[in-house]
Amino acid sequence: MFVDKKEVDVEALLKKAQKPSADAMKLHPFYRGKVETTLKCVVRDLNDFAIWYTPGVAAPCRDIQANPERIYDHTNKWNTVAVVSDGTRVLGLGDIGPKAGLPVMEGKALLYKYLGGVDGVAIMLDTKDPDKIIETVLMLQPSFGGINLEDISQPKCFRILDTLREKAEIPIWHDDQQGTATVTLAGLMNALKIVGKKMNEVHITFVGSGASNVACSRLIFGWGADPTKCYMVDSKGILGPHRKDLEKRRHEYVDKWRLCQITNGEMREGGIPEAMEGVDVVIALSKPGPGTILPEWVKRMNQDAILFACANPVPEIWPWEALEAGARIVATGRSDFPNQVNNSLGFPGIFRGALDVRARTITDEMCFAAAEALADFIGDGLDEEHILPSMEDWQVFAREAAAVGMKAQEQGVARLTLSYDELYQHAFEMISRSRNMTKMMMTEGFIAAAPEE
Repeated sequence: MFVDKKEVDVEALLKKAQKPSADAMKLHPFYRGKVETTLKCVVRDLNDFAIWYTPGVAAPCRDIQANPERIYDHTNKWNTVAVVSDGTRVLGLGDIGPKAGLPVMEGKALLYKYLGGVDGVAIMLDTKDPDKIIETVLMLQPSFGGINLEDISQPKCFRILDTLREKAEIPIWHDDQQGTATVTLAGLMNALKIVGKKMNEVHITFVGSGASNVACSRLIFGWGADPTKCYMVDSKGILGPHRKDLEKRRHEYVDKWRLCQITNGEMREGGIPEAMEGVDVVIALSKPGPGTILPEWVKRMNQDAILFACANPVPEIWPWEALEAGARIVATGRSDFPNQVNNSLGFPGIFRGALDVRARTITDEMCFAAAEALADFIGDGLDEEHILPSMEDWQVFAREAAAVGMKAQEQGVARLTLSYDELYQHAFEMISRSRNMTKMMMTEGFIAAAPEE
């Protein structure tokens, strides 16, 4: 059963939410980082150095010079992603700078490896200049099969992503945008199945108009939702043509001003309560609560309401409060409540698939394919408290990879041609290898046991 209000000790939940931070302060300095470089080739004796380095290495170098695509055969470029950030919008911490953001990017690299079999490299940039970020990423292309942009503030994150997607020859991905949007769309697909409502008929309110919800709205509109039946809310109120503050800065906030033009067909004004009146779905990626969304506002939503309260570490409203107020399905960003909506369910599999077909980009249609694979994976287990699989259902990442790889081929953005079965089997083997290797290293003591509390 979903957490019942009477059974909940809020103080205990908050204490539980704080425990990962306390543990992190013990374990980060203990391990001094989360990823390292290890060998993947044999070293039978010192003579092998002549193969892997000079003089033997000159032969593959010449081969790549003559045939640039051979870099994917001779090097690890085919399986390597750079996780790039300037540290201007890290988690819920804001602009903490590139040094302070490095633990997050290392964590991202860990998830790439363990959940997707992808080698991630954290790269923090000591600049906030979007043009320099674009230039740097383009210069990094020879070494990587793809780039994951992370924790870059808006509005520059939109221009950086759009420009790089246009200019780069490898896939560029902003997980705060595309990853969150893909998993949110998958959750909404399944939630609508449960309540028996259609995407093109529902009214949706997006609480928060940052990078995540702007991307969520784009994918959800692309999947069939009617923008005129939807409302976007930022810190100053509902978006619409009446927002002269955004009109004056439309060249800076291009995406927000575009949303002012296409959403809010009823021309509503006001804030969150006005935007939630009579809607079917609320997707909140905004200020942590509780209290950002009030129960009385949920009561004014339509019957069988769906509420995604995904702020971390505390959702905009406690799930039991939303359910008591009349919501039928509630999701959060937390793992200690049912229905966790987390972008970690998306990016490892999506990038696995993009890399395996050597895709030039990651399109919205590839995100749609991943969202469908993610939504369909839960099968007969779908109910009000289980709208998505969990990260423990690791085979879902292989399903996503295969779906993404097939869509990339269909759209003509893939350099390789592989069948669905080939893609799935390769992804399954790569992910299994990462998981098994980690377990083996823990068992054999190459990864030290965590200190006892």
